[in-house]
Amino acid sequence: MKQLFCILLITILHCNSASLWAQNAPEEVTLEKNDFEDSFFESLKQKGIENYDKAIIELEKCLKIKPNNPTIYFELGKNYFEEKEYKKAYESFEKATKIEPNNRWFWAGMYDVCYETKEFEKAIPIVLKLIEFRIEYKEELVSLYMNTNQFDNALELINELNDQVGKIEIRNIYKAQILEDPKYRSSERINLFDQIKKNPKEESNYVALIFLYNKENQEELAQEIAKKLELEIPNSDWAKVSLFKLYLKNNDGENAVKAMNFVLGSLKIDQKIKHRMLNEFLLFIKDKPQFDLDLEKAVSYFDTDKSVEVAKEIGKFYHTKKNWAKAIRFYEIQLNKIPDELETALLLLECYTEKADFNVIEKKADTFLQIYPTQPQFYYYLGLAFNQKGAFKKAKDLLESGLDFVIDNPQLELNFNIQLGEAYNGLGDLKKKEYYFSKADNALKNKN
Repeated sequence: MKQLFCILLITILHCNSASLWAQNAPEEVTLEKNDFEDSFFESLKQKGIENYDKAIIELEKCLKIKPNNPTIYFELGKNYFEEKEYKKAYESFEKATKIEPNNRWFWAGMYDVCYETKEFEKAIPIVLKLIEFRIEYKEELVSLYMNTNQFDNALELINELNDQVGKIEIRNIYKAQILEDPKYRSSERINLFDQIKKNPKEESNYVALIFLYNKENQEELAQEIAKKLELEIPNSDWAKVSLFKLYLKNNDGENAVKAMNFVLGSLKIDQKIKHRMLNEFLLFIKDKPQFDLDLEKAVSYFDTDKSVEVAKEIGKFYHTKKNWAKAIRFYEIQLNKIPDELETALLLLECYTEKADFNVIEKKADTFLQIYPTQPQFYYYLGLAFNQKGAFKKAKDLLESGLDFVIDNPQLELNFNIQLGEAYNGLGDLKKKEYYFSKADNALKNKN
């Protein structure tokens, strides 16, 4: 076992055996060799059980025997690092690199210290050295440039890596961060035009350039790039996104619909962009009823979208415009998707009330009341419908039952009292009529 360890130790230490033991008497060599091996082996053992201070003592013994052994300094650095004695760790790794400058791990030790202590400026020349060993360290260099606000260098290196090894998410994030500052956009535009010239079939460069122009509110230039993209890649999803805006601007609803449907069916385009397109289309067609069916088709693309209830939101849009018929249409679409959604049900009944369609209100309110037997609004709407149809007894019974469920809702309670007054008036009970109308009148006075 001891012989095996000796062989491994010779390999680990990277030492020249002839030079190590030269000019020593045979008995001194044997003693020195055994002491060195024993201390080094003990240091590894102590480090393994996290006794880093004891490991350091053993390594210092090794240094007295072999003061220029880079591996001992490297091991010292690792133990100091674990002890969080970062200054000593850095100095130890640095000594190892001076003795053996072509060992990547020694430089990596220095970098680990700089990274841990957030000395990013100090880390840059170390990583530049590490790049000589492994090109992958360029990714670390990008991060260091970002952390030291060297955005010119970072952008140049990001573009180089994008070109050589392809894009990755973290570099995309860094690049977006840099390009928030307008002073870097000019060089980026030049880079993107160069990339497009070099590889005209690469969609992402057109997209980046379009986004850059849009960020600077240069929509016409963005649309010119979109046209070039469509020429090179006719079925480009991103070209359709940009051209959609151009079609709306030019009042070309037919082509806008085609572009929108293409994008809404795409798996490449983010849902947020699709939502924005739908909103822009909604504003475009508000006075163009010929596109109503196209809007309904567009909404159908969002049936599985859990982030936004699109049909309901469009219903609310028309609701605020007092376009009750269109609001009803989209609330109905939403309820076909989720039949028991309370908010949409109440909004729908409100629209039908505005249209004075009491036959439908009776049917709808009764259906919703089966789902929500303690929801007072449905009692109110059903009672309202009965009153309007002259079914005063049904209205009275229902409204009295529903009133018990009204809690901390003065407006709804006021509405109940008005309808109960109407019901008793229809039944000829003037005393109860005056009672409920008086309650409603007092509530109105207190409200004002």
